[in-house]
Amino acid sequence: MTHKYESTFVAAPEHIDELGHVNNTVWVRWVQDMATAHWNAAARSEDTKRFFWVVTRHEIDYRGNVVEGETVTGSTWIEGSPRGATSIRRVDFRDAQGKVIVSAATTWAMLDRDSQRLVRVRPEVLEPFTEK
Repeated sequence: MTHKYESTFVAAPEHIDELGHVNNTVWVRWVQDMATAHWNAAARSEDTKRFFWVVTRHEIDYRGNVVEGETVTGSTWIEGSPRGATSIRRVDFRDAQGKVIVSAATTWAMLDRDSQRLVRVRPEVLEPFTEK
């Protein structure tokens, strides 16, 4: 089972678009914020010093939205096994009623900090992200 990481976001005035709700670009930023926070919270120190991740694909389903002042809770986890240098991360955002309103599957590629080249994701790198 995969370890989940959660964070709460409040829709601020600068997050709101012409339609009166959180802009899609903000959801993408929150997806990235969640992934980065999870990596920093769970990864081994030697891995954060040696590797970094870049997004290669976002797939986002919008099923609802929130307006200024409303809160959402984001939950993120690693889905499945890595494929070469890539790993899939899921992020769900739930409204105050607990309904998933935005769901994302993002593909991340791991790079070596020194060479800035893709490196195969080894099991020990993702091990801290799994529950025992």
